[in-house]
Amino acid sequence: MRREVEAGRLHSVQPGVYAVGHTDLSLHGQCLAAVLAVGPGSLLSYWSAGWLWGVLNTSPRPFHVTAHTTRRLRDRPPVKVHRARNMVDADRVVLEQIPVTGLARTLLDLAEVLRPKRLAKVIENAEKLKQFDYFEVLAVCDRSRAHRGTQCLRLALAASRPIKPVTRSDLERGFLALVEAAGLPRPAMNCFIGEYELDAYWADHSLAVELDTFATHGGRRAFEADRERDAALLEEGIRTIRVTDRQLETRPDEILRRLSALLA
Repeated sequence: MRREVEAGRLHSVQPGVYAVGHTDLSLHGQCLAAVLAVGPGSLLSYWSAGWLWGVLNTSPRPFHVTAHTTRRLRDRPPVKVHRARNMVDADRVVLEQIPVTGLARTLLDLAEVLRPKRLAKVIENAEKLKQFDYFEVLAVCDRSRAHRGTQCLRLALAASRPIKPVTRSDLERGFLALVEAAGLPRPAMNCFIGEYELDAYWADHSLAVELDTFATHGGRRAFEADRERDAALLEEGIRTIRVTDRQLETRPDEILRRLSALLA
């Protein structure tokens, strides 16, 4: 090893960790070096894991690494060392060839250090990347009750709680029942204006409501198409508001307040 270092073929990047042939490591290479330096079984974690998963846009430096041990470990700048005693196989993932905490465990760790709004944004990013699993995150909270991030993560999970799957007809019936119970005018349902079918339409008020579920409107193509549709209808003088299945379940009063104002 000494001869290889003296010959310039090995370059020390962390204690006991060497780069072969050069020191121009990518951030991924630096993350892997940090994990290897802490020791076997260690995992990239906290902010660094959030960066690797793509749910945080901050730099992974300083590199946060969690070791599965009861021993106290010193930081090794630029490596910040954490320790954990309750890690299970589900908390261990290899991503981009780097051992890292699973996304659910990463969210738990971040819940300890992020403000609630920032944590909610991280969860939203995970949902957009289609990597978020509500029940997996709930499971990591259940088995990590002593973790300082557990309570904060449970509160953040409330906004991501899956609701009972609904069909289009279920959503329409629920919406109509809400409108009629409030004494608002009954809209025409599933009517066409030009090439567009409107879920609910008040012709006298030039107002349309589109009833959306994430499953059918969560992709990029649907996202773009919805906005093109709304713009085209607005050119015809028709205002469109969108009501999701989650809003219908959790915020019916807000929906009624908005409709009442627009239909006044």
